[in-house]
Amino acid sequence: MATAPAPAGSPSETRARIGRDVAARLEANPAITRVPVDGAQVYYHLDFLDDAECDRLMALIDIGRRPSTLLSQAKDPQFRTSESCDMDRYAPDIRPIDERVAALMGIAPEQGETMQGQRYAVGQQFRAHHDFFHESEPYWPAMAAYGGQRTWTTMAYLNDVGEGGATWFPQAGIRIPPRRRMLLIWNNMKPDGSPNELTLHEGMAVVEGTKYIFTKWFREGRWLK
Repeated sequence: MATAPAPAGSPSETRARIGRDVAARLEANPAITRVPVDGAQVYYHLDFLDDAECDRLMALIDIGRRPSTLLSQAKDPQFRTSESCDMDRYAPDIRPIDERVAALMGIAPEQGETMQGQRYAVGQQFRAHHDFFHESEPYWPAMAAYGGQRTWTTMAYLNDVGEGGATWFPQAGIRIPPRRRMLLIWNNMKPDGSPNELTLHEGMAVVEGTKYIFTKWFREGRWLK
């Protein structure tokens, strides 16, 4: 019988172990650089994708895009104004990338959510938020039953942007501009497996151009049913 995940805001040895294992794997990879910031584990991999992969993914996002949604309703209608596209993990253009991300992390593919493509036109943004789940929110029981807490986030930049569109971690004090082919990686948990408030981040408004990314989140348990 599967063990029920710990409450979303509590320490968890499972999440702590995932954090240690993934961090050790990333730090042993010479292609990966850790961002020098206190209090959070943030990494990047330059040229994780090639140009042809970026172009194909952007085309798929353009075909499948729809207004982005939120798990919990925001009072501000401008909180998330981007467009999103859920990508078929078994499609020929998606599966190799999806599985390559999981292999890089050393996390079973079954723990990874569907890759989500995102498109930001001029003025579009995603205001400061956490990727981890909050146990006080009505959605938590459903998330707990469906893989549990989000542990790691991976985000790939598919194009360069004329101006704006940075990923900003205001509490950690880092701002990362879009860079085509780069994969950004961070742990949403603290070393004890509880949510790390310093991972608050914002997709800043695009000023010039259009920003394309994909995001893939990993759960503490099996997400695929």
